[in-house]
Amino acid sequence: MASKTCVSCLRTLQRQSRSVTQTRRAPPAFPSSRTFTTTPPRHVELPGPNATAATSIPPVTPERATGNTTQAEKEPTRLKAARELKKLAGGATETYTAYGATELLYKECAKQADYTIPQAKTGEEMPKTEDGVDVGIGEGWWHTELGLKPTFSTWSQVTMLHMYLLSARFRCFQPHIAQPWQQHLLDHFFYDAENKMTINHGMHARGTRNKYLKDLFIQWRGLLAAYDEGLYKGDAVLAAAIWRNVFKADENVDVRSLAQIVSYMRRTLKGLDLVPDESIMRAKLEFGSPAEEERLVKSRSQMMDLPFENASGTDLPGGKQP
Repeated sequence: MASKTCVSCLRTLQRQSRSVTQTRRAPPAFPSSRTFTTTPPRHVELPGPNATAATSIPPVTPERATGNTTQAEKEPTRLKAARELKKLAGGATETYTAYGATELLYKECAKQADYTIPQAKTGEEMPKTEDGVDVGIGEGWWHTELGLKPTFSTWSQVTMLHMYLLSARFRCFQPHIAQPWQQHLLDHFFYDAENKMTINHGMHARGTRNKYLKDLFIQWRGLLAAYDEGLYKGDAVLAAAIWRNVFKADENVDVRSLAQIVSYMRRTLKGLDLVPDESIMRAKLEFGSPAEEERLVKSRSQMMDLPFENASGTDLPGGKQP
């Protein structure tokens, strides 16, 4: 009897606890309103089983308030998206166009003082200069008439000289177009330079090639500044820059040949200025030869026949020109 009483008591207690729990979980008759707020009360929406937890941090760009949005309000957003898409597509197209065109333009620059070393293919000993530099076989005005030795240094300096002429013309493009053209032209040069180091000079160690490529990049940066200064300050400064880079500051340089290169650079820049942008972007151009400037350099200047008092120019601080 005692055990039955205890079981009955337990059942009674369980029924009472269930009723109390249901009473506590019952929703209130009226929803409680929040004070000190300007937003209307919202019903809580429970997330789905696979939904991620929402954040309480407001977005950086809040959305527009819901309402009747007109077509005129939506149009600027669509136009902006179209312009951004065109900008992205145009940039990608310009990059591919610049890569292909600059490859052809670079080959035109590289062939001016190109050289070969037949001994590199046969494994024979390569001929060298007194300084221990590998010497190959080259043709053209820079090797035969100017007398520069067909070495890697000569090829790189003459190639960079012509690359400078193209880079100066690329500056006339729009800024977002000029940058990829200049960069791709420079990339083609370094790819070809590293290839020549491996094939012609047997530099199979990557560390050795990277050292020479780093030196080439430093020379390129200095060359840009030197030639820019020469074009701005005059032929004498430009000739000094060519003498330092192409002739390695050789004291026995032929001044007339140096003057031919100066005249060649200025004539080429003037000719490139007359070429339309479309023709350059299609790589439809060929460089001439400094040999064409020989007649102009040998001709006597008319200023030589004038007295110094009648020569054009600015007087010195102390008075007239000497």
